[in-house]
Amino acid sequence: MNPRIIVFARVPRAGEVKTRLARTVGDAAALAHYRTMLRDTLAVVRAAQVQAPALEAELCILGDDRDGECARLAAAHGFALAVQVGVSPGERIETALARALDEARVPVLVGSDVVALSTNDLHDAFAALRERDAVFGPTEDGGYALVGLSRRIAHLFDDMPWGRDTLMAATRRRLQESGVRWSQLRTLWDVDEKPDLERWLAG
Repeated sequence: MNPRIIVFARVPRAGEVKTRLARTVGDAAALAHYRTMLRDTLAVVRAAQVQAPALEAELCILGDDRDGECARLAAAHGFALAVQVGVSPGERIETALARALDEARVPVLVGSDVVALSTNDLHDAFAALRERDAVFGPTEDGGYALVGLSRRIAHLFDDMPWGRDTLMAATRRRLQESGVRWSQLRTLWDVDEKPDLERWLAG
């Protein structure tokens, strides 16, 4: 089974991306920063592909790409373009991972604003999936920014506290209760609030 990285992203549009950040920096600035983060994420994935040519990459978007911005981004980086399906974040994640597994791929899914992401994180995730059923990259705020599966795991993403600082803890409990073999990677961080933005820009 070939490896596939799936980058989850919203279609860049003012007022619809980085809404928490926009409360302090404004919609236009939040949109500009989001576009930079998305391009940077795609560049990290592309660099991982150079190191591992068998690695497939997909940009999976939420929203109407009526201006073709995401289509152009995907084409420029050599990524496939897909659409997120589902109402909740859990449904969308599960659907994207299940589709890849059904296509005989081993998927690792990452967010588009994980500014700490490196190619090593991606390679480490696929290495873990050679031995484990699941892999997670937790974030400093209690969530996770990376998830990968080597097989389907029923109900893993059902009724979880999405957007809360208890998400990774709740996920750990469910993994343990299910007897799933899983690995945890290093803790990452993403940009949600102005202090995160300042940390990123200072880096």
